[in-house]
Amino acid sequence: MTTLFIGLGKMGDPMVRRYAPAHEMLLYDVDAAASTALAADVGGQALPSLERLPSGIGTVILMLPNSRIVESVVAGLFAQLEPGALLIDMGSSEPASTQRLAGQATEAGLAFVDAPVSGGVAKARIGELSIMVGGLPADRERALAHLAPLGTSITLVGPSGSGHAAKALNNLLSATNLAAAAEIFTVARSFGIDAAVMVDVVNSSTGRSQATEVKYAKHVLNGTFSSGFSLDLMLKDVAIAQALGTGLSTPITDTTVGVLAEVRRVLGDARATDAGLPDAVPLDHTEVARYFELVNHVELRSPKAESRPSFEPEGVTHV
Repeated sequence: MTTLFIGLGKMGDPMVRRYAPAHEMLLYDVDAAASTALAADVGGQALPSLERLPSGIGTVILMLPNSRIVESVVAGLFAQLEPGALLIDMGSSEPASTQRLAGQATEAGLAFVDAPVSGGVAKARIGELSIMVGGLPADRERALAHLAPLGTSITLVGPSGSGHAAKALNNLLSATNLAAAAEIFTVARSFGIDAAVMVDVVNSSTGRSQATEVKYAKHVLNGTFSSGFSLDLMLKDVAIAQALGTGLSTPITDTTVGVLAEVRRVLGDARATDAGLPDAVPLDHTEVARYFELVNHVELRSPKAESRPSFEPEGVTHV
């Protein structure tokens, strides 16, 4: 049967290119030109809208920015899809919303699986995403064949919403590592230690993380700030994780609540600080490191690095 892929942005485009060779494809995006161009490249068919779906759609894969958009799109699909069709939400959605949609899908005779990804555009291009899968056991098993071309690490997490919960919590930890490393590296630089040397020290010691091993070497020290994952999306995921942590029936510790709030505050400050940049300049989540450079009056980047435009933020407390 045919697969309908909805959402052809930075992640959706390379995912379709990995998925398409083994599947008959229908494509849709609000950017009609993107749908048409990608359909031509992969031998699929671009849909002009989602109002009248063709018959024979067995699977729908969603790669959309947030739960509100997913809810809006899915509402129009439930009444059109044939009984037994499988929907797979691969974006970073809110677990509670996912649980509601999964219940509605069951009532409509459909299957709904949440399967968010980690790894960014680089891993999407080579089909090596990490995928966290939530849903009913039989539905998760059905989804595996569709996920296999996209990822090399596929984890069956638990019931509906658990994949999205795991993704948000993972990104909270990722953001925490990124921000903590930024503070450590700027302190080291203030002491006179070259940033690249300090990164090497950490990466050969117990403080290392994916942030220090990949993001600083590839996207911060060279001044490009171009990991492919936006600061706004990181903020969204951290907010989801914070709401998840504070909404548990068994309260988490005050210390953990404080960590959640502080990471979210730092990301928010970094977002506000960057408001002085031109609109055309992308705002990557690695900008958190640049924020720490500014507030601590040091620079981690090599003087020869191709860097973003310099600016001085307003209302920043220097520490």
